[in-house]
Amino acid sequence: MKIAVATRDFARIAGHAGKAAEWLVFEWEAGHPLVEPQRVHLEKAQLFHYFDDAGPHPLDGVELVIAGSAGDGFRRHLAKRGAEVLLTGEDDPRTAVEKLVAGEELDGVRFDPTRLLCSVRDLFARH
Repeated sequence: MKIAVATRDFARIAGHAGKAAEWLVFEWEAGHPLVEPQRVHLEKAQLFHYFDDAGPHPLDGVELVIAGSAGDGFRRHLAKRGAEVLLTGEDDPRTAVEKLVAGEELDGVRFDPTRLLCSVRDLFARH
């Protein structure tokens, strides 16, 4: 299973998934330990805040996405690509993925005022 985590500088979980440029992609197989994640850097046109869903995307094939916050437009983008979005208040990407694969609940979602702005923007977005 591929799990992508939206990050800031590949070090902390990003609070705004739609504008996250740095992603860690973990490949996990039940019964096996996590290996080092692949680093994926998205160009501006590939950020989900701007991406129009036309053509392939570097995160295609990911089944789960972990982020600090995400708007409805981001969730729709990922659902079209077959991925479920999970939100967390956890700060460390590896810890969040380890909790997830161990069947533990992720820490609660942090308040993110930009999510309200994105929700308003999503009302008028083409996606």
